[in-house]
Amino acid sequence: MPTIDGTTGSLPSGRVAIIASRYNANICDAMVEGSIRTLKEAGVSEEHLWIIRVPGAWELCWAVEQAFQHPNVVGAVALGCVIRGETTHDEHINRAVSDTLMEQTVRTGRPVGFGLLTCNNVEQAIQRSGGTVGNKGEEAAEAMLEMLRLQAKMR
Repeated sequence: MPTIDGTTGSLPSGRVAIIASRYNANICDAMVEGSIRTLKEAGVSEEHLWIIRVPGAWELCWAVEQAFQHPNVVGAVALGCVIRGETTHDEHINRAVSDTLMEQTVRTGRPVGFGLLTCNNVEQAIQRSGGTVGNKGEEAAEAMLEMLRLQAKMR
């Protein structure tokens, strides 16, 4: 039985939007760098990258929606970092953003790489943005690229 996946194949022409929070800037900047590096290594040219910065994780969904209003945007990578505090605020932000990004992917048929860190503390965030656990910006970009390749094979 044949298997179809997006680990190989060509990418569609068009723009990729990297949408990143400015909140927890050091963490998010490291994830943006990882995403850019991953996309360039996959053959996405710099002129086809669109880096969009937003205030925080809450605003990621709005910016993805705006990016997808442009017909030449084929996919997006959403990057943010929410660190648990003294209240449950983080849980509400994380759930709303996660649900909305998934809904946008399904509704538009355009993949959104999910790079929202939901950490208990700053050290966990550091380790997930280029530390011992890897760079979730790279992983989100890789997932989005794989879905673009898979989409092309399923048409």
